[in-house]
Amino acid sequence: MSQPLRRPGQPPLSPSRWPIRVGLAWLACALLVGAAPVALAQAPGQAVELAGVRFEPQIQLGGQTLLLNGAGIRYKAVFKVYAAGLYLGAKAGTPDAVLAAPGAKRIHVVLLRSIDANEFGKILSSGIQNNASREEFLAALPGISRMGEAASQYKQLQAGDTMTVEWVPGVGTTLFVKGKPEVGPYKDAAFFNAMAKIWLGKSPADHLLKDALLGIAPKRVDN
Repeated sequence: MSQPLRRPGQPPLSPSRWPIRVGLAWLACALLVGAAPVALAQAPGQAVELAGVRFEPQIQLGGQTLLLNGAGIRYKAVFKVYAAGLYLGAKAGTPDAVLAAPGAKRIHVVLLRSIDANEFGKILSSGIQNNASREEFLAALPGISRMGEAASQYKQLQAGDTMTVEWVPGVGTTLFVKGKPEVGPYKDAAFFNAMAKIWLGKSPADHLLKDALLGIAPKRVDN
């Protein structure tokens, strides 16, 4: 095996550490390749396709036209877990702007691999708890409890299954699993905001996905 490239003045790498350096290089490449589809979410007015999942540039909800604010992929290490897209009435580039945006809103998630439904429900609940204040968590608790009950009914979710959270003024917040309403509607926006913070809060499920949903292009990493 030839020695990995090194910078001028850097001492030769011990042969015993070559596989580690090469392995890290492959991991970095995998992460960069994985992050590339996130950048596609930045093309305005165009449908976005991520790992075979298509997000239309606009949809109709509650009598409104909503625009694709951004879309991206949730990764666990180098594995693709799901694709998610955020739809709003007008573009928003910060979490506060998303939460304050008037009108209907939608977060659409499509699984890219099978997952235990109970485990997925627990992950979502933990995501809410990690990003909500005590008051916000208590306000969303009815929806969180019902979400856990719904998860126990499905047992296993498969690649291609969907989860959608919608806020429609005058109707409320509804969570759909595989197109079927399972949680809500709840008349106020507390549950929607709590769900949105899973991806947009201070401790998001995936920082790259957070940026993608907000329409922020991935930062360039220089060697």
